[in-house]
Amino acid sequence: MSAAPKASPSNGGRDGSIRRLRSLVRKEFRQLLRDRSNLLVGLGLPIVLILIFGYGLTLDVRNARLVLALEDASPAAHDMAAAFDGSRFMSAVRTRSLAEAKAIFEAHEADALVHLPADFSRRLAAGDAQLFVLLQGGDPIRASALRGYVEGAVAVWAQKRQDRLGGRPGNAGVVVVDRLWFNAANNSTWYLVPGLIVLIMTLVGTFLTALVMAREWERGTLEALFVTPVRPTEVLLAKTITYFVVGLFGLALCLVAARGLFGVPLYGSLLVLLVAGMLYMVVSLGIGLLISAFTKNQFVASQIAILASFMPALMLSGFVFDLRNVPLAVRIAGHVLPATYFMELVKTLFLAGDQWALIAKDGAILAAYAVGLLALARAVTRKRLD
Repeated sequence: MSAAPKASPSNGGRDGSIRRLRSLVRKEFRQLLRDRSNLLVGLGLPIVLILIFGYGLTLDVRNARLVLALEDASPAAHDMAAAFDGSRFMSAVRTRSLAEAKAIFEAHEADALVHLPADFSRRLAAGDAQLFVLLQGGDPIRASALRGYVEGAVAVWAQKRQDRLGGRPGNAGVVVVDRLWFNAANNSTWYLVPGLIVLIMTLVGTFLTALVMAREWERGTLEALFVTPVRPTEVLLAKTITYFVVGLFGLALCLVAARGLFGVPLYGSLLVLLVAGMLYMVVSLGIGLLISAFTKNQFVASQIAILASFMPALMLSGFVFDLRNVPLAVRIAGHVLPATYFMELVKTLFLAGDQWALIAKDGAILAAYAVGLLALARAVTRKRLD
């Protein structure tokens, strides 16, 4: 009796492999759909990035604020000042004195100061008029773009004047003399390094705390503590104090690097900067404690910490992109973030000095965030087994 024909090893083996592969892929898709944290990373993160980069972020400069010190009352000076009106990129406010304009500029209520001196019309007739421009140098990219807008407005005015009256080509005898304030070296490092302090403190305070606390929830360490006389408030205080010290050490390293390695000047008070850093560290710790208490899972906590704290601090706090250039919805979202106010404080203290009105406003907001987040973390972390 002849033996039964054997199946082809190549065909049978290949068919079996395809069936097994199909089953495994089906199983992985089912597991992916069951685990919402995987969907959050695989689908949620790309959507958030597309929306932020596509609609919320731009390197264009819009809504720039100018203050005009119009010390010459002649028609020629008013004609020159009118060149800055009606632009979709700039909005100008006129003053009668340079001192008044400087007060507005130094309070960071204007991005540029344009000075038309009292002898503008006389020197214009002589062909050697000067237009003085002071630019906020805290953001070199914005300052460079705004310098171009000012020079473009002067060029358009000069062309119209030449067409109307005739005369020499170019800027009709007007020279734009510009100067950067709060970043005289025009060094982008001076702008970026203070912002990195905010990102590093956000990473240490929120991400690390959420990850470590979630691991303890996951392993049951906290539940084991809750069956002892230890109270939830004491557990939270112990965690807060520990990572608060770690965060302050990171802040000290950042300050040493900013001054020693990169030569960033600190025009404001070091004490105010340290107090602001302490407030923001408490805020970051509160966010991390909340995330870990809600998720109780390391992987999910780490992803939420990135999406809810680090990435918004990077994209929407004013670190790279000026919030005045983004759509209103993104601007509102940016001003909900505690990092936005700490970013403004740090850059102002480093590059502009002690602007007490701004320090009081941002400090009060950070203090309110700190108290509210810690109270909420205490309410969520209850002494019971879930």
